[in-house]
Amino acid sequence: MAERLLDDEALESSAVVANSAMNRERQLAGVNSYTRELGFNPLEWIVARIRQSPPSPPQQTTIGWLDLCCGTGRCLLQAADTLARDGLDQLVTIVGVDLVDFFDPTPIRGTALQLNCASITSWSPPRRFDLITCVHGLHYVGDKLAVLTRIASWLTDDGQFSADLDLDSVRLADGRPAGRRLATALRGAGFAVDTRRRRIRRNGPGVVSLPYTYLGADDRAGPNYTGQPAVNSYYTETRRLR
Repeated sequence: MAERLLDDEALESSAVVANSAMNRERQLAGVNSYTRELGFNPLEWIVARIRQSPPSPPQQTTIGWLDLCCGTGRCLLQAADTLARDGLDQLVTIVGVDLVDFFDPTPIRGTALQLNCASITSWSPPRRFDLITCVHGLHYVGDKLAVLTRIASWLTDDGQFSADLDLDSVRLADGRPAGRRLATALRGAGFAVDTRRRRIRRNGPGVVSLPYTYLGADDRAGPNYTGQPAVNSYYTETRRLR
């Protein structure tokens, strides 16, 4: 297997990863939506946070939502439009990041939204965020566990992270899924793992260390449970010192 594995630079040039089909056009709500995939409406979550603790001078800190692998950004555009319509856009910062510069050409209304073309394996945020989401994006990332480690440090003290994660896509060197031991390690590091719904969540920041060393990724893994071609990530499991 080792000779087939790609590093992150090679992986990001892969047709599977760079394909515009990965740049989903999910809406904010409805059948093909963030609300359905995540199990909650991110905009409603943000508005509730504003009502709970509205930003005010002299602090001037906006409520922050970071969406990783945002695709065309259609959902974020819809959220930004609603915030601008309701006069809330100056209280919120929405940041979308995607590897492919294939963003929806619809003009951005208001001041809330920023779209960035970058790799989430190397991109660094300008601030911490109250909400971080990633809808199916981890399926195309090489070092998935390193990204989870980085995300944990990007949350505000009461921030929330929510994403899709298929643990079958995290493999050991011999090709076996990392399985229950990985789920146990993630839970021990402060993540909530729902293997049935294939979701991962976290509340609040933390310094995360997982007992796995990244080997590389396979872009020929084939379709995952979504029916779309995905990427398997390979690791060796290491022992923690006691």
